[in-house]
Amino acid sequence: DPRTLSPLDDAPIVASVKKTGKALVVHEAVKTGGFGGEIVARIAESEAFDYLDAPVRRLAGLDIPIPYNRTLEYHTVPQVENIVDEARRLARGEF
Repeated sequence: DPRTLSPLDDAPIVASVKKTGKALVVHEAVKTGGFGGEIVARIAESEAFDYLDAPVRRLAGLDIPIPYNRTLEYHTVPQVENIVDEARRLARGEF
């Protein structure tokens, strides 16, 4: 559960990819230019890349301003069911 990009302890991320062969990066910010892109770059530029069995997946907020309305926000940022569904798809090898 990284809190900052700098400093970022890459070791747990690399260890997880080496163990599972997969990576799912989830964050609430917009996908384009978001936090997750840097995490994916760190994976791609590390020894973890050689252990990947599938492309790294990103699940992030929609590329729109985050609304204040709770109902709209719910449909804008990843929810638990979205994360579970994406993790299952990744585990099954669905790209």
